[in-house]
Amino acid sequence: MSNDRVVDLLKQAYNDEIETVMNYQTLSIVLDGIHAEEIKESLKADVQEELGHAEQLGQRLKQLDARPPGSEEFVARQATLQPPENTTDVVAVIDGVLDAEDDAIETYRELVDAAAEANDPVSEDLAVTLLADEEAHRTEFRGFKKEYQDD
Repeated sequence: MSNDRVVDLLKQAYNDEIETVMNYQTLSIVLDGIHAEEIKESLKADVQEELGHAEQLGQRLKQLDARPPGSEEFVARQATLQPPENTTDVVAVIDGVLDAEDDAIETYRELVDAAAEANDPVSEDLAVTLLADEEAHRTEFRGFKKEYQDD
């Protein structure tokens, strides 16, 4: 079945998804300007998807007789995804999202490998599914970044 590495990665991913929900929600509120509207709408939609990821990860932890971490175990890691001082700095937000997505992709790839090694196909399948979602988010925000580079 699963091993400690799988559980540790599931917990890390859970924490990252919860942090992403908080940051995306905040950014969707604080961004200003006409150029920010499409980014804000995307972030609002992604909040629900990331929250769903956290739910799935928490359920998997429960199935493995572990538990999702609570707030006292939480350590913030998304320094580049904080609200910018200049609330019209959409590029800073895009860069922060790309950093967060890259981090999530790395975690899910590690989880795929760890789950395969632990002969845990359920965790492996979950990681593959969530990995695909995160890669789609990254592709979307790479597109936003290209639009700003062309200006």
